[in-house]
Amino acid sequence: MTTPPLPTPFTLPRPVGALLSCLPAYPGSVLLVSAINLALARQLPEDVTTLLKDKRLSIRVRDARLGFDFTWNGRRFAPSAPHAEPDLAISANAQDFLLLAQRRQDPDTLFFNRRLVMEGDTELGLVVKNALDALELPVLDPAAWSPRAVLARWAPGLAERLPPFPPFSAPRR
Repeated sequence: MTTPPLPTPFTLPRPVGALLSCLPAYPGSVLLVSAINLALARQLPEDVTTLLKDKRLSIRVRDARLGFDFTWNGRRFAPSAPHAEPDLAISANAQDFLLLAQRRQDPDTLFFNRRLVMEGDTELGLVVKNALDALELPVLDPAAWSPRAVLARWAPGLAERLPPFPPFSAPRR
C-alpha cells in the first residue's frame, strides 16, 4: 500500500493558538470523550480496555495550544483534569489530527515525519494505535457537520424548505 504524499503542513496562526489556549480545558475534554465514546468505545477489544483501565491519556493539539485529558473507567472514556504527566500523550497540529480522522493520512507516516508525537508509555501507545487501525471507523467528513447537513438528519422536511445558504466566499456588499 502506498501512502499519498503529505499535504503542505498548515499551522494555525499564533494569535489563533493564543486565543484558543485561553479556553478552559475541561469542556473540550467532555466534547472529545463524548465523540470518542460514540465512535469507538463499544468496539474496543477487551484486552485493550483492560490495558487502558485508569490510564491518564492526553490529546494535545500543538498549534491550537489545547490539551484534552481523559481516562478509561472500565466502561467508557471520561474527561479528567489536566495531567502534568499523563501515561500517554499524543501530540500533533490540528491539520494532522484532521487528516487522521479523515483517513487521508496514516499515523505511521505522520510519526516518522515527526508530525505526530507519542510520549509516555510507548507500549500503551502502540496497542491503542493498532486497535484503532483494526477498527472500521467512519471517515470524518466536515461537510456532514454543516448546519444544513445536521438539520437534514434531524428534521429532513424543514431542511428541504430552507433557502440555500450563500457561499462563504461570496463578496460582502
